[in-house]
Amino acid sequence: MNLFTHLHSMIIGTGIDMIEVERIAQRVGRDSGFRELVFSLNEMSYCDSKALRFEHYAARFAAKEAFLKAIGRGWDSGLLLNEIEIINDANGRPGLRLSGQTEKELSSLGIRSIHVSLSHLKTMATAIVIIES
Repeated sequence: MNLFTHLHSMIIGTGIDMIEVERIAQRVGRDSGFRELVFSLNEMSYCDSKALRFEHYAARFAAKEAFLKAIGRGWDSGLLLNEIEIINDANGRPGLRLSGQTEKELSSLGIRSIHVSLSHLKTMATAIVIIES
C-alpha cells in the first residue's frame, strides 16, 4: 500500500447492522418478491448454494442496511437494494459493489473504497461497512 495515498483517504461513513436470521428466513421463504427486490441474482445464487442459506441472506441484508447507514440514507431513499450487491473475492473476502441507477445516484459521494465485514451465527447476522473517499 502506498502510505502517501492512504494518508489522503478519508472515512466518509460507517454503518453497522444486525438482524435475526429467522426474520430474513420468513421474508425470503415467502413468494412475495422480497428476495428479488433486495438481492441480486448473484447473491441469490451464492446464498442458495449454501447449507445454511438463510444465515448468508441475513448477513447480506445486514450489510445493505449498514451501507445505507454509512451513507446516511434509508430504505425509502429511492435506492434499489438489489443494486447494492455483496460480492466475494477469490479468497472469500466480502466486498460491496454498486450498479445501475444506484451507482449513478451515489457517484457524487466520491466513494473510493468500501470495506465490509460479515458475521453470522445460527440466530443472528451482523455486518459493518466503512466507506472511504
